[in-house]
Amino acid sequence: MLPAGTPVVERVARWSTHHRAAAIFGWLALVALAWVIGTFTPGTDARSSPAGDAGTGQAALDRQDAREPFWENVLVPRDSPATTTDLVTALAASGAVADIRSPLVDPAQVSADGRSGLVTFRLLGTGTEIRANLVTATAAVDAVAARHPGDRLAQAGDLSVSGAVDRSIKEDIGRSETRSLPLTLLILLVVFGSLVAAAIPVLLAGTTVLATFGLLSAVDNWIPVNSATSSMTLLIGMAVGVDYSLFFLRRVREERAHGVEESIRIAARTSGHVIVVSGLTVALCVTGLLCTGLDNLRGLTVSTILVVGLAVLASVTVLPATLSLLGDRVDRARIPWLGRRRTVATRSRFWAGVASIVTRRPALWTGIAAGLLVLLALPAIGIRLQDPAPTESLPRSVPVIDAAARVQEAFPGSTMPAHVVLWSDRGPVDTPAVRRAIDEFTARTPKPAVVVPVGDALVVRVPLGGSGNDEAADRTLTALRETLLPQTIGRLDGVRFAVAGRTAEAHDFTAQVLDRAPYVFGFILLLAFVLLLVVFRSVVVPAVSILLNLLSVGAAYGVLTLVFQDGFLAPLVGFTPYGGVLGWLPMFLFVLLFGLSTDYHIFILSRIRERRQAGRPARDAIVEGTAGSSGVVTSAALIMTGVFSIFLSLAAIEYKMLGLGMAFAILLDATVVRGVLLPAALSLFGDRLWNPVAPREDPSRTFHFS
Repeated sequence: MLPAGTPVVERVARWSTHHRAAAIFGWLALVALAWVIGTFTPGTDARSSPAGDAGTGQAALDRQDAREPFWENVLVPRDSPATTTDLVTALAASGAVADIRSPLVDPAQVSADGRSGLVTFRLLGTGTEIRANLVTATAAVDAVAARHPGDRLAQAGDLSVSGAVDRSIKEDIGRSETRSLPLTLLILLVVFGSLVAAAIPVLLAGTTVLATFGLLSAVDNWIPVNSATSSMTLLIGMAVGVDYSLFFLRRVREERAHGVEESIRIAARTSGHVIVVSGLTVALCVTGLLCTGLDNLRGLTVSTILVVGLAVLASVTVLPATLSLLGDRVDRARIPWLGRRRTVATRSRFWAGVASIVTRRPALWTGIAAGLLVLLALPAIGIRLQDPAPTESLPRSVPVIDAAARVQEAFPGSTMPAHVVLWSDRGPVDTPAVRRAIDEFTARTPKPAVVVPVGDALVVRVPLGGSGNDEAADRTLTALRETLLPQTIGRLDGVRFAVAGRTAEAHDFTAQVLDRAPYVFGFILLLAFVLLLVVFRSVVVPAVSILLNLLSVGAAYGVLTLVFQDGFLAPLVGFTPYGGVLGWLPMFLFVLLFGLSTDYHIFILSRIRERRQAGRPARDAIVEGTAGSSGVVTSAALIMTGVFSIFLSLAAIEYKMLGLGMAFAILLDATVVRGVLLPAALSLFGDRLWNPVAPREDPSRTFHFS
């Protein structure tokens, strides 16, 4: 019988150890149920709505009874009219396309330098017919290319480029899945020295991710969940699932002299409580993304909360039950030369030495470490938020991307045109007056422009120049919205317009992110302060923690800017810089890193406070608390760093950015920040950090934060 006032986490863990079968099979049943729900629940794959004016235009198109058609481009040499004629004839005979535009007939289809021509066509059909017709059209293009080996043809368009991007994403996700598991297991083998002990966190994290994907499949009727969200959910789930299990299992090993059941009880009261608080911190922090009002970030928020919540649940229920069932057998299958040394948890002599040094001269080391982080953060002053175009996202070794890049070079902006949507609340908008206004409008825009009927609406596809996503394209987009459209289409009574398309969506997305950023940052900072204030009952602790987190995030921003925007180490990382940083990444990094950094902070501060409450002097408590916790924090950080570093090996530059940003920030946070800056900063305040606690008090009854 547990005494009154026993923490809830300890009660749950004790129930699990006394009802091991119920806890273990209950977890497996939950995972199986989530998988069944996700597999057999019909989903509609909710579509995210773009932000701003682009979202208005897309919503107008979604209300039509027809869908905007897909267009393809084929770049041809201008000095080979026979090849162009053969291509046009072959496409017309294929029966898969319509509205073929040839440079032999339309001067707008000739490049500015006169060396290239562009054959454009619309794919026929609906649904699966469209992709079948793309295959047919591509086969016709390939046949023409084979008949004219001296002329190089390059096909790239709406569907071919998006298909290449989708295939690359799926391949990247597959590679991340196959590489993350062995790497995680290898690190855990080194940490624990036992195959059984190393397998437990991996199995718990794997079942957590499986259950999360099942539940996400059920809710995607209402919440947009795309491939990028699924990939990030996988890595976040593996990272936090393994970390939480590592924290709990490490504490059990520290207390193993008390026996199996008692060591689990102590771990539940201490590390178990930290896991719950840490998981709650991450979950609450990511809710800050909802302040942006962006649909795709809403999906990422829900998926992160689900996977973190399930990881916490597994750590305080099925993990204690499993450890109770295994007992000392958890150390079976020891690794030679590692097993004997790793099966007993000990303080880290390295971090004890570092903490001892920095706490002797805390002001000096605080200044050095903080100065290093500020220096790393300086490049972020010039950060430019810009999403890459498909030709910038993937390497040109992908044939379709190379073709799109060649089309882009000859006809700037043609691979990412603006979609000017025209509609009326009074009915069909395709009238002679509207057509005259469109002619006036397109006469002042880059060429070639295409007018496409979509239900009762019209879409004018206008190249924006530049790369489609750079400053030149943004200037053209602004001119369309603020000058050209109001002066032409805007003069017509009852006709509404909006500019959609990839460039407009990226531009409006970034604008909304920047507009809502103060609310998100303010929410996270206030939340972190209140949470740490409640946990540690000290104003100084949350203030120091927030300052350190800001320095760590700022350093990550600086490195991202230096590497991906300025191109430092670009050949080593394997990408071509495009002059910007992914629009949503800084905000996502801020939210997630604040949550994860607070995890480590709570874990280390809890150990320090535990020793202070046991009567140790302030400096000794800092040194011993850091030594007793930094080893496991470093191991957990290495796992997270390794998992996120896998993104650097993927093809898409977006994944490389996310991987480098997360891996660098986590590693920096667990070493320089938590190993050097934190103990040095705490030493500056000494006993002013904590409420006085009598040395004779039993820390097991007064302390519930470790």
